[in-house]
Amino acid sequence: MGMDTTTTMVTLTLTLTVMDTTTMLQATALVPGMCTVPAAATTTGTSTNTTTDAIPLRMPATRTDQALRRRSRTVRLATSMARTAATATTTETATTPHRPRSRCSSTRAVPPVPEAAPPSAVASAGTPGLLQLIWLASPALPVGGFSYSEGLEAAIDAGLVATETDVAGWLHDQLWVSLARADLAVVAQAVAAVRAGDTARLRALDDWVRTTRETSELRLQAEQMGRSLADWLRGLHPADAALFDGWQPTYPVAFAAAAARTAAQPADIGCAFAFGWAENMVQAAIKAVPLGQSAGQRILARLADAIPAAVADAAARADDDRQALSPMLAILSARHETQYSRLFRS
Repeated sequence: MGMDTTTTMVTLTLTLTVMDTTTMLQATALVPGMCTVPAAATTTGTSTNTTTDAIPLRMPATRTDQALRRRSRTVRLATSMARTAATATTTETATTPHRPRSRCSSTRAVPPVPEAAPPSAVASAGTPGLLQLIWLASPALPVGGFSYSEGLEAAIDAGLVATETDVAGWLHDQLWVSLARADLAVVAQAVAAVRAGDTARLRALDDWVRTTRETSELRLQAEQMGRSLADWLRGLHPADAALFDGWQPTYPVAFAAAAARTAAQPADIGCAFAFGWAENMVQAAIKAVPLGQSAGQRILARLADAIPAAVADAAARADDDRQALSPMLAILSARHETQYSRLFRS
């Protein structure tokens, strides 16, 4: 039965013998050092005679016998339980596939996952191409706009701009005097040229931007940012960038070409361009003055309020109404080229 060989087996045999009308109980115990031999039984005719006088009905129990019996019962019980467990484990392994238990098993019913709403149900019904415009106006766009201050750093160095109020007034004037009269007007006209497929008109607008930049720093900014945006457009939308084959656009023209491929209105495109410019300039002021983030947000709020009117003014300008005349800004930009210590490229 698999038990230890040193375990003494104690076998108790109960024999019930019915002879005539007398019932006798015969017990036989096999204990080390002790042996009981049953008496011989004789059969005569149809009756059976068994001699029991020489066989004691019960062997005298000793402490050793009792201990052996208890130990035997314990061993048999443990062996039986082990066999039962082994049999159950083998049966379960053979019939049940392995399934990893989840730590979060629960009897609660899991609610069904709702189906995703169709795009038409979640898309904004407002500005078409809104996400594309936000993308183009983002400071994260890899065009390097964060590296230019457009003369603001020189104005700070000269003591013309020193406070939050000074920065807000300076950028508000620059929005109306410089941006609305020149770059925003170019963006509005370039969007129409791109959508009409008029490459000659697009190149004429680009030439105007180059010739009206009053310093080398301002021209470098327009060319570098335009080249970077054109490369970005070639990487994502090669077909739309085909109109730049053989030449590199300036930034206002490149921005118009990237935005014209969307369904956005020209006014919304102009607002995106102006807001991107405002964010870069406010960040430059925060670093150069310096100013706190809350001050920067207040300045940006003032510029955001003025941008729609500036965009509308720029869209109404014809070719002869565009102008780029900012004497103070040009002087400061020229000084910045030789400024001893500077953070920005313009």
